[in-house]
Amino acid sequence: MNYENLLITIENNIATVVINRPTKLNALNIATINDLHKAIKVLGKNKEIQVIILTGSGEKAFVAGADISEFAHFTIEEGAQLAFQGQELLFNFIENLKTPVIAAVNGFALGGGLELAMACHFRVASDNAKMGLPEVSLGVIPGYGGTQRLPQLVGKGRAMEMIMTAGMITADEAKQYGLVNHVVPQAELIEFCTGIAQKIMKNSPFAIGRAIKAINANFADGKNGYETEIKNFGKCFGTEDFSEGTKAFLEKRKAVFTGK
Repeated sequence: MNYENLLITIENNIATVVINRPTKLNALNIATINDLHKAIKVLGKNKEIQVIILTGSGEKAFVAGADISEFAHFTIEEGAQLAFQGQELLFNFIENLKTPVIAAVNGFALGGGLELAMACHFRVASDNAKMGLPEVSLGVIPGYGGTQRLPQLVGKGRAMEMIMTAGMITADEAKQYGLVNHVVPQAELIEFCTGIAQKIMKNSPFAIGRAIKAINANFADGKNGYETEIKNFGKCFGTEDFSEGTKAFLEKRKAVFTGK
């Protein structure tokens, strides 16, 4: 897979996707959003890939925002379409992917960058990371799901303050708020995320995909999370993974899952 703005490596069933626009602090432009959609779609369909780690190139930025030059002169209709297409193509797509996606936030995650990190299933930050949604300082609001996902993660009050002040928070504050799960030295970030990925990979891929679906249902408008959980709990009973998992437990051995 060759992409203009991405570097992808695959090792031991883990795909690492690096957003590679260092001269722009990895800012999201339309081409990069399209590349990410294509790459993650391909990786998500590859049954050999069990976890995806998403990060930015260099030591300064995960993604330092959207590429403002692309939409500075958009009309009302063009702005709404930009947000709609971006959400459907990338941010909602990642959130609902059956393959776990870990955001390794290696520096600034601002605007669309923080929105991208929040669309991932969870986040790990380097100790130099700074996060924020500064869109109101440009006369606009977050448009890639930021007004929805940030309150879900940090609570309404903190989200209101972060968005209205357009300020940044440190990695330690982000951990305190519940925005990131862990803070580690930058040099250890990918290794730490890989360690979590290895723990994930010991478990049933089928069950993990269903768990993602059930958890997301609690935050989806018009869906009953409990009903979704019940339905997907039942579906697990018809899988080889369930048969193997229960058999291995009873036989007091480690399960070997296939995702089927």
